[in-house]
Amino acid sequence: MPIENERKFVLDDDGKLEARLAQVPGVTRSLLRQAYLDAPGLRIRSVETDGKRSHVFTYKREIAGQVVEIETDIVASDFDRLWTQRRESLCKTRYSWPDGRFHWDVDFFKNDDGRTYFAMAEVEMPENDTTPPPLSARLASHFLADAPHRDPRFTSKRLADQAFAEKLLADIRMKGKVE
Repeated sequence: MPIENERKFVLDDDGKLEARLAQVPGVTRSLLRQAYLDAPGLRIRSVETDGKRSHVFTYKREIAGQVVEIETDIVASDFDRLWTQRRESLCKTRYSWPDGRFHWDVDFFKNDDGRTYFAMAEVEMPENDTTPPPLSARLASHFLADAPHRDPRFTSKRLADQAFAEKLLADIRMKGKVE
């Protein structure tokens, strides 16, 4: 059973981090368009990496304190049909790389004009790990705050609301931490 085990970090997007990540060998850049459907835990995602596009259907549910995440590929026509049933939707650019036992993703949430309104890193850890590794050195100078574990304010679904995300970011910058 695939168990999601991740920790998140809010980043300060100075307009340069994304360009720097794009230049790092071994870092993969993907363009994501995703939507949340009308039933809890259901998501669709279109992912473009290196000119290739795939479409994914995801079922995610918390069970007994763990998050089960099941993903399967779907065809573009099914993605398009399901897109008409979306509740929340978002676009983001993701930079990903492996780091030993861990996997890092940095998401830049984009508005309709392509401007980043929120940036967040997450580290995927082995299922039984409880302590995240230190923030990747390539991100350390952009660190704003740790996102509390499983805090619903830091889900992509919630951050799809640009006004909410911008207010959350302003609060973090003002207080220097997440409250």
